[in-house]
Amino acid sequence: MQLYTPRLFAMKKIFLLPLGLALSMCATAQVATGRLLTENQPHPVGLDVRQPRFTWQLVSDKRNVLQTAYELQVLEDGGGKVWSTGKIASLQSVLVPYRGPALESGKAYRWQVRVWDNSGKASAWSQPALWQMGLLQPADWKAQWIEPGFAEEPSRPSPLMRKEFSTGKKIARATAYITAHGMYDAQINGKRVGDAYLTPGWTAYQKRLQYQVYDVTSLLQQGRNAIGVSLGSGWYRGIIGFSNNSNVYGKDIALLMQLDIRYADGSTETIVTDDTWKSSTGAIRYAEIYNGEKVDNRMAKEGWSLPGFKDADWSGVKVGNHSKDVLVATYNEPVRKKEVFAPQRIFTTPSGEKVIDFGQNLVGWVQLKASGKSGDQIVLSHAEILDKTGNFYTTNLRAAHARDTFILRGNGVETYEPTFTWHGFRYLRVEGYPGELKPENFKAVVLYSDMAPTGTFTSSNSLVNQLQQNIQWGQKGNFLDVPTDCPQRDERLGWTGDAQVFSRTAMFNMNVHPFFTKWLKDVEADQVAGSVPFVVPNVIGAGALGSAGWADVATVVPWNLYLHYGDTGVLAAQYNSMKAWVEFMRGKSKDNLWNTGFHFGDWLFYRPDDDNDGRAAVTDKYLIAQCFYAHSTQLLINAATVLGKQDEAAAYTSLLQNIKDAFRKEYMSASGRLVSGTQTAYVLALHFDMLPEELRAATAQRLADNVKSYGHLTTGFLGTPYLCEVLSRFGFTDQAYNLLQREQYPSWLYPVKMGATTIWERWDGQKPDSSFQTPGMNSFNHYAYGAIGDWMYRTMVGLDTYEDGPGYKHIRVKPLPGGSFTHASARMDTYYGTVAAGWKKEAGNFLLEVQVPANTRASVFVPAATAGEVKENGVMVTGAKDIEVRGSSNGYVELQVGSGKYQFSAPLPANATTKASN
Repeated sequence: MQLYTPRLFAMKKIFLLPLGLALSMCATAQVATGRLLTENQPHPVGLDVRQPRFTWQLVSDKRNVLQTAYELQVLEDGGGKVWSTGKIASLQSVLVPYRGPALESGKAYRWQVRVWDNSGKASAWSQPALWQMGLLQPADWKAQWIEPGFAEEPSRPSPLMRKEFSTGKKIARATAYITAHGMYDAQINGKRVGDAYLTPGWTAYQKRLQYQVYDVTSLLQQGRNAIGVSLGSGWYRGIIGFSNNSNVYGKDIALLMQLDIRYADGSTETIVTDDTWKSSTGAIRYAEIYNGEKVDNRMAKEGWSLPGFKDADWSGVKVGNHSKDVLVATYNEPVRKKEVFAPQRIFTTPSGEKVIDFGQNLVGWVQLKASGKSGDQIVLSHAEILDKTGNFYTTNLRAAHARDTFILRGNGVETYEPTFTWHGFRYLRVEGYPGELKPENFKAVVLYSDMAPTGTFTSSNSLVNQLQQNIQWGQKGNFLDVPTDCPQRDERLGWTGDAQVFSRTAMFNMNVHPFFTKWLKDVEADQVAGSVPFVVPNVIGAGALGSAGWADVATVVPWNLYLHYGDTGVLAAQYNSMKAWVEFMRGKSKDNLWNTGFHFGDWLFYRPDDDNDGRAAVTDKYLIAQCFYAHSTQLLINAATVLGKQDEAAAYTSLLQNIKDAFRKEYMSASGRLVSGTQTAYVLALHFDMLPEELRAATAQRLADNVKSYGHLTTGFLGTPYLCEVLSRFGFTDQAYNLLQREQYPSWLYPVKMGATTIWERWDGQKPDSSFQTPGMNSFNHYAYGAIGDWMYRTMVGLDTYEDGPGYKHIRVKPLPGGSFTHASARMDTYYGTVAAGWKKEAGNFLLEVQVPANTRASVFVPAATAGEVKENGVMVTGAKDIEVRGSSNGYVELQVGSGKYQFSAPLPANATTKASN
């Protein structure tokens, strides 16, 4: 977690400089090191990883710079050396594991590194990076679980809990460890603890409950101190899932907090939750994720988290007997406040309602300022869209009220923002506001997991550029501690199918390594006999599991994480989960054919009444299941191979052949025609290599013919992610680009033309006449169809990684120009540094710019007939000393380059359409 002391924050600003600035600072140096990460985080506080891994970047403005050796040392913060590697001959600069003595609970450490480059020169030692361990054993928790000591009201107003204590000596360091059943919001001496929201986050609470760790040294004072913590029902016992389901994990609401204080003289003291705390209620009278929050400022306990507050009439607390064995440190970034939007328009609807438009469909809440009489009640309602007449539309929210109520105390300007809820919205209806609605009194605050932005994409098509923005905003809105399906209605669940189809796109746009690593542990925790639930954490029922394309998240996401970040650790951690899912499918199969159980199929595919010509886009669900059975088995083979499990890789290779044989026998004719002649059937069969190689070209032609006959896509959640990829792989690049550039329904750009600022759940969530699809399932912020981004980045621009150098250690740049595009480019921050590629058609030439970070290499494919046509920065590549020509094929010249920036050019081929073969 990025929870900083002022000192750590200052260090963060030093070491997370933009790459360009870092390069300019080091222009005269041979090599330097920077951007140090500990377990994928800068300066994390509260790790319970006993052997954390260290990552650093080499910074140099020279070409072909490689690391040949490193030396890394770990020291106690303020103390002596704990461990040193000595000089290690190695290219590895990413995820280097700690191999020293056992690390201690709560202790702070720092590490630094120096490297030797391929010129034999050593860098200076890096500046140190700090981290602090969490509590590594249940016995390290001295605190007790406490619950409110009063009888709760049916509306469950948020409990307040407080404790006063004294510190008589100078404080050197104070660390707070906090978690809750429900959500918590903590203060010390009237100041908020940390900048994380909706804590402790959502996990499979029955097996994994996160705690957060905060450096609170600056919040304490010598003398009297007070801790105040408010609690909300949250995911733990609040309404979640369907049919007003509540108390999923328990009926209680409880707090566990431990404050460890180290004094300047070396002595220590621990303040804990126990039976000496007091409890009451305050201004938050109701708080539910779906329904919103009610705050009555007349009931606020002013100064309740300050020392000296009179709490004689407060109740005591009950000590709870809850487990500490399930406690785990927080690995992923917390939910934080991010962008802030001002009102773009304040207007009155045709029905007479006062509405504010913030201009962006976002996830978070509204900050409000108002002054009025005691008892004035302001009601804020949230909506994503207006109906065809311009009125406020909330029918698609189903049972979610999405409504915040604020009752004024009547003592001047009062400020309100929620604490234990959030909303998905663009429009805000305001009722009961005392006075005129003025823009300066309303702000929309965006919330999402604080993942670092990593990728950018731009092109010559403004609508496609807006599509990219919509993809990113869909990710922001739905990556809120778990990858939710939608953020606005009575759902907001971790649907596994959505996550697996979008995972590779997500990895380009943001650093989701910690985010997905955390969530995958809950996937495994909620597996039942190997089967994976529809949603994780599973709050919709014991039988809601095992659907093809959804449950395959257990294999797809770990493998994608490995490819994108080069992390073998996540494969090792998830291998048993991956294997269990494949074995579940094997156990449900007869003669290697999996044709049992419930499956969602190609969810929300295009489904007009086109049965009359015999080509309805309905894909056999068991055909889909067999394809994913094969795909997950292949990914398990891949993982076993990487992890050195050769016997298992061989056994599953044999199983995979049997699965494909069963597919061909059941679903394919001798000529390669499938029993379902749909785009999705052909896409999955081709993408997962279900067909004999000699039949694939003819089958791809059938797919292309289908697309051409419709003139548009017909795919749903499972076919869409691979549609353009399969078309371009088999040479139908024009078809792929036609689909991307299509502006009419159904298409990716149709919602953009309709004014969308996020990805829609349905291709026609709002129809051309501005009426809506069925409100029972019609989210306007639902990222699954945004998976087209993966094709845009990795095929259209051509920026990819090889399996022999995952994590962009070996970079692949193979652009695929097409359509009416005249340029397209992408940049992405990797653990090695920024990789970038951009192509442009100009004056009869094809121009390709490439950026390769230090300690990596790249295979660059320039569209050209021969190497004699290719120049780099105006010089023929055939004579360049730092560029290796590997040959030419399929309309490309392959070049091998090391780190640096390159500008390639070649005459535009007569036929500029090339094939995106591997």
